[in-house]
Amino acid sequence: MDIPRTLIAPEYLAALDPDQALIVDCRFDLADPEAGARAYSAGHLPGAVYADLDRDLSDPSRKSEGMGRHPLPDARAFIGTLARWGWRPGLPVVAYDAHAGAIGAARLWWMLRLLGQPAAVLDGGWRAWTDAGLAQEREAPDRPAPHPSALAFANRFDADAMVDSAEMERIVRDHTAIIVDARAPERYRGEVEPIDPRAGHIPGARNRPYSSNLDADGRFKPAVALRAEWQALLAGADPSRVVHSCGSGVSACHNLLAMEHAGLSGSRLYPPSWSGWVSDLDRPIERS
Repeated sequence: MDIPRTLIAPEYLAALDPDQALIVDCRFDLADPEAGARAYSAGHLPGAVYADLDRDLSDPSRKSEGMGRHPLPDARAFIGTLARWGWRPGLPVVAYDAHAGAIGAARLWWMLRLLGQPAAVLDGGWRAWTDAGLAQEREAPDRPAPHPSALAFANRFDADAMVDSAEMERIVRDHTAIIVDARAPERYRGEVEPIDPRAGHIPGARNRPYSSNLDADGRFKPAVALRAEWQALLAGADPSRVVHSCGSGVSACHNLLAMEHAGLSGSRLYPPSWSGWVSDLDRPIERS
């Protein structure tokens, strides 16, 4: 049974043999960083390992480099984390999150794509799994020793899939790309800013809150609906001209996943996002 490359339904995942995929629980709460680990201990998908957004999917030591609140870790360090989880090259990863957003799961999905590795996100997340009455467990699984092929895996992150701050400055100056901001409208407009030191958005950015990708049940809208909405936002522009941003390079991955699921491939991510952009006080901002 093949693993989808964007979204996977709970029933589809439940039918897989345990050795067909590595399942990763990415639940995390920015307001309570330990909440995800507590939720994992209270119950998780059978065989799932836990990924901490701050420690496993980011490198806090790089915050001072203007890389935003969730700097991308070094590829070798990330591969080491995957190896400790029992991953090996070519083994698909299925990431899941709380139902309302799946932003941590989308971040892991995107990072694996940077390595050219197969991954999918559980559509509807933990809520969809439990609503379907599927099995769960509380004990952390016994993972095998790191596979030799994982330890020898030497891939680097695909730099062409990312935009750094120097390029973003050129985009803002020359209008060479479409910037899409995944934050809530009130944060985009600069009316409130609960986390970062300045309110507003990168000049020229368009707003597409990541929550717009979801239906009332917390699942992704059908691909055809997502495609129509994104094409309307882009007004005929090629997806390769899109650069995604958010607060710290996490929820923007949700928009990237939605575009990919809609068949609109080729967009890129600005990993530092707003928190990295405003680390330089000389950079312009907009409020509207």
